[in-house]
Amino acid sequence: MTVLEDAEMNTFGTELPAMFDGMKLAAVATVLYIIVRCLNLKSTASPPEVVYQETPLSRYLFKTCPMLTTEYIPPPLWGKSGHLQTVLYGKMGRINTPKPCGVRKFLPMQDGATASFDLFEARADHSTGDDITMVICPGIGNHSEKNYIRTFVDYSQRQGYRCAVLNHLGALPDMELTSPRMFTYGCTWEYAAMVGYIKRALPETLLVVVGFSLGGNIVCKFLGENRSNQERVACCVTVCQGYSALRAQETFLQWDQCRRLYNFVLADNMKKLILNHRSSLLGLNSSNIGDADLGRLYAATSLMQIDDSIMRKFHGYSSLKEYYEKESCVHHLHKVSV
Repeated sequence: MTVLEDAEMNTFGTELPAMFDGMKLAAVATVLYIIVRCLNLKSTASPPEVVYQETPLSRYLFKTCPMLTTEYIPPPLWGKSGHLQTVLYGKMGRINTPKPCGVRKFLPMQDGATASFDLFEARADHSTGDDITMVICPGIGNHSEKNYIRTFVDYSQRQGYRCAVLNHLGALPDMELTSPRMFTYGCTWEYAAMVGYIKRALPETLLVVVGFSLGGNIVCKFLGENRSNQERVACCVTVCQGYSALRAQETFLQWDQCRRLYNFVLADNMKKLILNHRSSLLGLNSSNIGDADLGRLYAATSLMQIDDSIMRKFHGYSSLKEYYEKESCVHHLHKVSV
């Protein structure tokens, strides 16, 4: 058996603390690196990239909306990470999220469905003196009670806009379906019913069409489907929308920028919405949804799988490709002139 001398034992003992100190420094450095990467702290602020055509309208917009070309200075520390902003706002909202008071309207549809929207009156006079109504289509599975919609409506009311917000069919937690159908990526029926109601009830009002995400695809498709839909529309504003689901589906499955993770979260939310209405979707007459479709829904981990097993069948599409092709607004944009 080898016997260690006292000197050797002392030398080994003094090396251990130094080794642990080095590991601590490496761990701290690793954590700091992850924080810098996750918070995107190395990115520099810059003006937004604007793609436009040189027209009198674009020149007017640049002149009256300097925000379009001004450098955006985000909040310190957490403001440079789009992922962190998304999580914080999605889970917490604002410190004091406004709760505008509106009147809920119900519209019977030809196929037995019941559409609904909330109407919020303006809280000030518009700067032009005109009567203007924003007709708003929220994002996927959303409605007038979502934080970002409440915030947008409250601000718009203060600027003199009346707001009408569509509640996507099947999105409201306390409203049962009256037909075996939910909202889809590009179905414009409920939005058209809301706009038609506003035009009849308020014959003097001008319309500002607004769509967020999935709602942006719907409103652009709505405007292009029939040129008469553009009557009395002052302008259309869409935020973070897609134009072609067929082209976007491969992007949604990529891990770059956490797209696959967002896809999974959105799919999980959609799954919950559909399962909340499974009795209506299965029990009502003329339903195209069966037990086997719900079985595939349980196993789905992406929006594409849910669209293929459930959503496309509401309108009788034979394939996912046909569903994405027909429901995307890209084929209607050339007809939009407002």
